[in-house]
Amino acid sequence: MPAVNQPVLDFLLSRRSRPAKTLGLPVPDREALMPILTAAARSPDHGKLEPWRFIVLERGALLRLAALVPEVGARLGRDAADIEKAQGHFAHAHLVVAVIESQKPPQKIPAIEQSYSAGAVCLALLNAALASGWGANWLSGWPSHDREFCATGLGLAENERIAGLIHIGTASSQPPERPRPDINAITTWVSE
Repeated sequence: MPAVNQPVLDFLLSRRSRPAKTLGLPVPDREALMPILTAAARSPDHGKLEPWRFIVLERGALLRLAALVPEVGARLGRDAADIEKAQGHFAHAHLVVAVIESQKPPQKIPAIEQSYSAGAVCLALLNAALASGWGANWLSGWPSHDREFCATGLGLAENERIAGLIHIGTASSQPPERPRPDINAITTWVSE
């Protein structure tokens, strides 16, 4: 039998994202954030393409992005409640790491696997932040899927998109446990 790393397994079995609205100051400084980013970058990356990168959004940048949301929402025909909620995701945050999927030109590695790798980076970043003692939450939302918002707000190239926005800060409360999947209902065993 392999050796079990019980503390890590216990962490994974009990990990719980913290709602972004409960994350406040302090936030990790650059020195504290580097090991978290380094851990995230160790995600599966078929072909060693690094089809992702990070943009660390500090308070001033988040307020600038919040100011863009109403214009984008109006252009997309969003109602006032949707706009206010999306704007709040940026306006009330203190630190967000945007994981940017940067598709590489056609190679042996299909585009879908590059997308999966970017998603793996999001989860690894979330878990690394939580394991480091910070509160964290993975959000996206409709502004992050709008090409113009991404280009204007973050300077993303045509081959790039936001895979996830990882909010990191100090959690002000412990969230209650939520229902989890019934593993037996979603697992199929195939022997032959």
